[in-house]
Amino acid sequence: MLSATLIRTPELSLRWIPVWRRNLLVWRKLAIASVLGNIADPLLYMLALGYGIGAFVPEVGGMKYIAFIGTGMVCQSAMFTASFEAMYSAFSRMHVQRTWDAIINAPLSLDDVVFAEWIWAASKSVMSVLAILIVIMLLGFGHSWHAIGL
Repeated sequence: MLSATLIRTPELSLRWIPVWRRNLLVWRKLAIASVLGNIADPLLYMLALGYGIGAFVPEVGGMKYIAFIGTGMVCQSAMFTASFEAMYSAFSRMHVQRTWDAIINAPLSLDDVVFAEWIWAASKSVMSVLAILIVIMLLGFGHSWHAIGL
């Protein structure tokens, strides 16, 4: 039988910020390869699917097929990047690298570490989406630069 003491709200503090910053600093070492992958992947899809298959597909909902594919790429990238970061990368930091063990020795709670991982996954997702939106805009298939917050 489950007792009510097993279910509790997280106890968060601002101590999650250094954990998020640590993830950012580690990512910056590999940022060029990561950003190039975030740009090359949608560019390849846009060229292969958008221009290649798009030549044979009529307009979808009143828009060109390549523009239709571009919006799907944004959604797919946001979901995939956040999911991959939250599952594989966080698991790797927790189990393989044992980074969480080292972090928990500091005056942090597990709630702070998990919350920092969630925010980091969301941050990586935003960076990936921005890279794809920039590619879409540079290819001329975006409606407004306001999509990337400029």
